[in-house]
Amino acid sequence: MTSANIQINGRPIVAEEGSTILENALANGFHIPTLCYDSRLVPFGGCRMCLVEVEGFPGPLTACTTPVQEGMKITTESEELYELRRNTLKIILADHPNDCMVCQKSGECELQELAYRFDLGDVAWETSKYRKYPISDDNPLIQWDRNKCIMCGRCVRACAELVCDFAIGFDDRGFQCTVNTPFREPLQQGLCEFCGVCVSVCPTGALLEKESIGKGRVWEYEKTLSTCNYCGTGCQMYYHKNPRTGRIDRVTGAATGPVNHGLLCVKGKFGFEYIHHPDRLTRPLIKKNGVHVEASWEEAIGLVAQRLNEIKDKHGPDSIGFLSSSRCTNEENYLMQKIARAAVGTNNVDNCARICHSPSVAGLSAAFGSGAATNSFEQIYDADVLFVIGSNTTEAHPILGMKVKQAVARGAKLIVGDPRRIELVKFGFADIWLNLLPGSNVALLSAMMNVIISEGLEDRDFIKKRTEGFEEFKKGVMKYTPESVAKVTGVAPDLIREAARTYAGAERAMLIYSLGMTEHTQGSENVMYMGNLALLTGNVGKPGTGINPLRGQNNVQGACDMCALPNAFVGYQKVTDPKARAKFEKAYGRKMSPNVGFTSTEMFQFKIPEGKIKAMLILGEDPAQTEPNILHIRKSLEQLEFLTVIEIFPSQTTPYADVILPGASAVEKCGTFTNGERRVQLVQKSIEPLAGLADWETLCRISTEMGYSMNYSHPSEIWNEAAELADHMFGGMNYKRMKYSGLQWPCPTPDHPGTTTMYIEKFNTASGKGVFNFREHKGPDELPDKTYPLFLTTGRRRQHYNNGSMSRRNAGILEMWPEETIEINPADASALGIVDGNMVRVSSRRGSVEVKTHVTDRSQKGVTYMSFHYDDCLTNILTNDALCPIAKTPEYKACAVKVEKLGGKPKSKTGAKKKKA
Repeated sequence: MTSANIQINGRPIVAEEGSTILENALANGFHIPTLCYDSRLVPFGGCRMCLVEVEGFPGPLTACTTPVQEGMKITTESEELYELRRNTLKIILADHPNDCMVCQKSGECELQELAYRFDLGDVAWETSKYRKYPISDDNPLIQWDRNKCIMCGRCVRACAELVCDFAIGFDDRGFQCTVNTPFREPLQQGLCEFCGVCVSVCPTGALLEKESIGKGRVWEYEKTLSTCNYCGTGCQMYYHKNPRTGRIDRVTGAATGPVNHGLLCVKGKFGFEYIHHPDRLTRPLIKKNGVHVEASWEEAIGLVAQRLNEIKDKHGPDSIGFLSSSRCTNEENYLMQKIARAAVGTNNVDNCARICHSPSVAGLSAAFGSGAATNSFEQIYDADVLFVIGSNTTEAHPILGMKVKQAVARGAKLIVGDPRRIELVKFGFADIWLNLLPGSNVALLSAMMNVIISEGLEDRDFIKKRTEGFEEFKKGVMKYTPESVAKVTGVAPDLIREAARTYAGAERAMLIYSLGMTEHTQGSENVMYMGNLALLTGNVGKPGTGINPLRGQNNVQGACDMCALPNAFVGYQKVTDPKARAKFEKAYGRKMSPNVGFTSTEMFQFKIPEGKIKAMLILGEDPAQTEPNILHIRKSLEQLEFLTVIEIFPSQTTPYADVILPGASAVEKCGTFTNGERRVQLVQKSIEPLAGLADWETLCRISTEMGYSMNYSHPSEIWNEAAELADHMFGGMNYKRMKYSGLQWPCPTPDHPGTTTMYIEKFNTASGKGVFNFREHKGPDELPDKTYPLFLTTGRRRQHYNNGSMSRRNAGILEMWPEETIEINPADASALGIVDGNMVRVSSRRGSVEVKTHVTDRSQKGVTYMSFHYDDCLTNILTNDALCPIAKTPEYKACAVKVEKLGGKPKSKTGAKKKKA
């Protein structure tokens, strides 16, 4: 990029040509006032506050919109500029309400700050006759006072340019112009996601978070930078603690966040009320005579240690299972696997990645040698083509969905593969929609690669130099023609060809996927086939390409990296490897079992019913709601001799526990989370644990009481131990280096910057080459038939998370999205005599639930859809527990159901009886 030599207030500066005066002034310490400017938005020049003088120009110029030119001499402060800016402010304030000093935004209002700076106490503050709007109070999350709007346009532009929703815009003209929704309808009825970006960019009190109103001024709050504990995107945020009450009253996005750049979704922005919810578990509970009663920490932990030791001594170490948590920190997951392996002597430890992304580890390892994202999320902007398959990105990972939409707005082409008409399709972002039927993923990708090879679109040089197994793979895939596959997938042959040519024709194409690819009996093969597609076209090992699995929970990646897994030690070092065992035996001072342990799905489905697992310790997971075929899961939980659950709320699982130990939320402890792009970021404590102990302290006490001493004074010591044992991945990473933006592993040495792009020179396979893997298409374990004629596929909704234990305990979010529905296509609904809002019974071969219908063409004919967030409608009664043979992951995404219209009032849901903790 060429440069330009300029002067600002007499100081010589070398600026990038094309950059603006304002950008260079701010970068060099010159303050220029603004009201409409935001560095993330296209310059607007509407507020006229950033006027500067440039030698040779007849009048002042707006610094935010004027690009620098060679030889420019710029003045940012003068008497004339001061008066121009002051008069501009007078005009704005003359049309502004006169409650400035008592406004909730006082203290962080940019307009008020400038009024003080320009000494405008003599302005006649009054409301114009044109600004007498009622305060918009039509939703429980955002208050909208148009009378305080100064028409800077930041909210409108942020919604359009960052969120790409266009939920608000300019309405009317002249003095009557204001910001409004399309058709002036309530926010909740339009396109608004309630991400709160409009609130965060508003420079006045026109937009406010309702939850924070009246609870304190900005200068009173104690701010703590931390990492979001919802999905695996890894957004950075500030928790605002009210020092008078000790409560978290507000959350704001961190502009320095390397993934979110200040943006948050509805859960990140407004989903913090659960922290202080009255349902929080704050005392240990022990079951006595079938009833949970309060106990001291000492009594409860003593009982846990005693019973686990007794069962270990009587039945052996492998009679105990451990279910760790993708919602907890890396350090806590490390301790869980250490307790299992060192204190007990078993490899029966797993985490919820088993039921979501274990096929990612298996499939990507088969293709590339390791099972994690190949590229940074920021590289979404570098791709010419994005292929989103099996990911409802805008709802399950809203910030990444925004990135995808922004990339399309910048010119990238988008292919979407999904059974549903998701938002990326419905709102016109996708160039191609591959409307495949559930479970037909391998067939679809095979047909695409058939087209690429048949038409000579493959990257032959890349295949020759950097891959192996191509010829055998080619023989197998060539029988999957678009015509033959169309019958299996439901996707038209011409669409398959168009998608293949678009992906293969790109200089840089990136694959983005999630649970729609992994939660199948062929989940591992689905991921392998994405690896095949990337290798076939050379779209891996360089920026803007690769494969990015989007992790569902905040620390799925980290729980696996810390190897709360039955087959590996920390850093994916195999338990079957004698050298790895010797290394960990030396570090832990205990003999390591050479036997691969049971997966969580094996434990619940087989080993507990067989009597081989007698006791379990479950950290922060709710298998009685989130596992498939939960009626069977509940029978297994009832069969355990002893169950301990560490949890922050009563759940569907806690009634089965003999001991419930209260957990700590993410704001009550320190540690790290690893997001979906391998970025390890700090979690920092904002408030003390409500129950007195952080989870890492609880785990240390259990282990020590069992006879294996664990003494750490801070989670950083736990991290350092894990990093030393897996120095090939984490050797250069510590809390100091990860303080602000984290680091992406592998980062093996202290001077290593972290890895944004994997496999630039070689893959992690034995040969260093990428491996083609051919597999035949098999399809789902269960297909619709005459008795159960419809597909049910499951997923997430933007507003809720996992079992809903956190998101449903935020009153505003729950008020707006209070209940489960089943999506059903209008054609199917008509055939069943169903209209929108009817109560229906949905049945599978495993059970039934009753739920309200949502008739929509979002689900295609023959396919229905439900989420699993609501404990009064347990969707996983229906889902199939058939497993991927390789990863042991269940097939949540395809099962056969029937839908029957109900009359009268809803009946209780099968198997959904509630028990109080």
